[in-house]
Amino acid sequence: MRSEVNVSMGDRQEQHTEEQIQVRQVTNLQASWTEEERGAPGAFTFQLILDNGVDEYILRPTADDADLLFRLFERSESAHFDLGRKVLMFNSLAAA
Repeated sequence: MRSEVNVSMGDRQEQHTEEQIQVRQVTNLQASWTEEERGAPGAFTFQLILDNGVDEYILRPTADDADLLFRLFERSESAHFDLGRKVLMFNSLAAA
C-alpha cells in the first residue's frame, strides 16, 4: 500500500511541477490567414505548439507583426514562449 501512496504523491508532485513551468520551447508553428470579409483585410493566426504538444498558445498578430514574426522564426535557431508574461523570445538570431 505504501508504494501506491508514494506513486500517487509522486504523480501529484510531477503535475505540480508541470503547472509551474511557465517558459516552454516553441517546437512547431502553424500559421493561418482567414478572410474576414470579401475584399477586406484578413486576420492572421499563429498557433504555437509548445514542448511537442504539452501546451499551445494562439497569437493573432497584425499583418506587419506577422511578417516580422516569420522573419524572426526564420533567422533564429529556436524560440521560447513565456506563458505567464505572454512573451515570445527568439534565441541565437543570425545577423543579417
